[in-house]
Amino acid sequence: MDSDEENVEEVVEGPLDDDGQPHGYCTVTYSSSDRFEGHFTHGEKNGKGKFFFFDGSALEGFYVDDALQGQAVYTYEDGGVLNGTYADGELNGPAQEFDGEGRLVFKGQYKDNSRCGECWAYYPDGGCVFGRVNEDGEMTGDSVAYIYPDGRMALYGSFVDGELIEARLATVTSNQTGRPRFEVTANSPVYSYDKSTSTCIATHILLPDPYESQRVFVSDSTIRGAGQGLFAKTDAETDTVMSFYNGVRITHSEVDSRDWALNGNTISLDEETVIDVPQPFDQTDTYCASLGHKANHSFSPNCRYEPFVHPRFGQIKCIRTLRAVQKDEELTVAYGYDHEPTGKNGPEAPDWYKQELEVFQQRRAAPTDQ
Repeated sequence: MDSDEENVEEVVEGPLDDDGQPHGYCTVTYSSSDRFEGHFTHGEKNGKGKFFFFDGSALEGFYVDDALQGQAVYTYEDGGVLNGTYADGELNGPAQEFDGEGRLVFKGQYKDNSRCGECWAYYPDGGCVFGRVNEDGEMTGDSVAYIYPDGRMALYGSFVDGELIEARLATVTSNQTGRPRFEVTANSPVYSYDKSTSTCIATHILLPDPYESQRVFVSDSTIRGAGQGLFAKTDAETDTVMSFYNGVRITHSEVDSRDWALNGNTISLDEETVIDVPQPFDQTDTYCASLGHKANHSFSPNCRYEPFVHPRFGQIKCIRTLRAVQKDEELTVAYGYDHEPTGKNGPEAPDWYKQELEVFQQRRAAPTDQ
């Protein structure tokens, strides 16, 4: 994130001093194809300037005697941004990093271009990891915490490079400086990283997720013929993560090649992977580590599926509210089946879905009373 000191000046556009050195506002293009635009004093960068690197990234700040000093902005080739504090050309001090969509992904300290001290790593879904980084800048140690999206619940314990090893449930509080403190819940079970495979849904299949347990419960659905459904245990605002959808990880081709009766609890994770909750794990007395598969379909849903990085399950999907919901309200999602018979735009719709779609469309087309 700093200029290459081995760059050889190739082309200078702008005023020169008596020794032929850049002096004033100049553009200098180097043999590496990096380019610098800014103010020079007798060949040294002094004042506001910006490097444009060959890979599409850029670094803008204030230079004193050829070295960055104070606040500077590094822009990655993908549009992500790091706002940092420089001293003598190196990152030293507080910094914040944002992804290409402007979401905060890191907050903490740097020393000599490396992360140090207590830092925050944020996920786009609202969860984050907090702790003191090691000498390699990694969130590793036995006093690290994953904080759920509500900012109040956490899993506090041992992590390696931000990945959960063993932790217990904790409540997040803050002191006057804003530094989080963690009060471990008495008699909390131990949670560990437990990413599923194609054959194992979870090691601890009857250990509920503590965040999910406070927000949802399973009961008979209000939708005719739907069996069980997922319900809000408490009032929730718009954009609240309510539930998690973990399951075994199988391929799209496996889903497409088998009978539809086996695909009742499948959801696409990405282009390669489908999450499935097969029998007998579709029953809560057999599996209750996550409950997102219990949400039923609606053409007017109050929730949506979204990607989620879970400390225990890894990359999965979550269920997030589209609007405010009330306690005991059933949570529904749009399954996103393809309405066309070819199924080219998504998973091909089963017969029950097509029948429900026809009823829904008829209701929408029916004239309303004036």
